[in-house]
Amino acid sequence: MYPKKFEDLILAFRKLPGVGMKTAERYAYTALDWDEETVDEFLNVISNLKGGIKRCEICGNLSDGDKCSFCADVSRNKKIICVIQKPKDIASIESIQEYKGVYHVLNGAINTKKGVMPEDLNIDSLINRVDENTEEVILATDPTVEGETTALYLQKLLENKTKVTRLAYGIPVGGHLDYTDSLTLLKAFEGRK
Repeated sequence: MYPKKFEDLILAFRKLPGVGMKTAERYAYTALDWDEETVDEFLNVISNLKGGIKRCEICGNLSDGDKCSFCADVSRNKKIICVIQKPKDIASIESIQEYKGVYHVLNGAINTKKGVMPEDLNIDSLINRVDENTEEVILATDPTVEGETTALYLQKLLENKTKVTRLAYGIPVGGHLDYTDSLTLLKAFEGRK
């Protein structure tokens, strides 16, 4: 139906998460209308992606240099470490504009079904990072079986080194009890104030 190069472009856009055939076609047509400067800029950004983005040597977050912006920021409280599964989780936490500590990115969660074991995650550097100056490690893994497994594993590793806390779970603001699943309701009861 389309020329091969155009079909290749559509298939390339299809590789993005959540992009179906119609959206990929729309992206391809949009790219087709770009001027040469925009195409060059897009190609340059994509080609620099692998070589230009690194992992922070301290926390494992995405970075342009050896340290990410959070680890390099002297105003952040280095005594509080929030452990997350993936770099994009930082944006969610930063959106509340209350957390002033630093982060540690695991780059995944323990998942024995998929063969992801503790040694596959960024855990050793977390254990080495926690010292006598660390006041708290906040476990902010996803509320899934894998996230809970990872949090329990980390809690056991860190329990004699520092204070370990877990994000609370519960019913979202605006939610209704009759639409709440039993696990969420149980966690809400356990975490009640």
